[in-house]
Amino acid sequence: MASETEVIGWAARDTSGHMAPIIFSRRALGPRDVKFFIKFCGVCHSDWTVITGEVYTPTFPVVPGHEIVGVVEEVGSEVTKFKVGDHAGVSTYVNSCGSCRVCERKLPQHCKDVVWVYDSVNPADGLRTYGGYSNLMVVDESFCLVLPKNLPLDGAAPLLCAGATVWSPMKRYGMGKNGDRFGVVGLGGLGHIALKFAKALGMHATTESLEFVVPTGT
Repeated sequence: MASETEVIGWAARDTSGHMAPIIFSRRALGPRDVKFFIKFCGVCHSDWTVITGEVYTPTFPVVPGHEIVGVVEEVGSEVTKFKVGDHAGVSTYVNSCGSCRVCERKLPQHCKDVVWVYDSVNPADGLRTYGGYSNLMVVDESFCLVLPKNLPLDGAAPLLCAGATVWSPMKRYGMGKNGDRFGVVGLGGLGHIALKFAKALGMHATTESLEFVVPTGT
């Protein structure tokens, strides 16, 4: 019978922003679960806003990190998307109700019962969720992405939040045709990835700084 796995991570224990090592447990591998060793996890500003209490007061300790990539070590008996050795990624959520209107539309991030990758309680096991600033993940395959092996894992991690944030509106509004014109305001964590997408798709991309845009009112 499978047993829980001891995991090492980095946790915030108060809103000071200081982080220190922590040992906690991931659940025993279930039939639909994927277990993978974490190789890289992106550093996102939203993690900082959570652990410092800028958005809300979390339940400490908090192990942040939601741009998580790694290599599959073990899969459950009912897993169909993954095999040992595959590259896997997990982003901001790890469970949802699965039956509401938004879940049926494959938009579980909008589910009222969504389970965030950290600082939530997962009804699948009753355990608190801890994020990617750790060495191992166990997650239902429905919330785990198969990553192509020719995509470097260190570069793949930021795509799971920053990349998805800019890619979603590009696709929703039909951007991405060769020769399209594309503007990016600010070349920060999101903007530079949007620019990379645009250039890769053959678009004519322009960047402007916020200092230019705000005074001109454009």
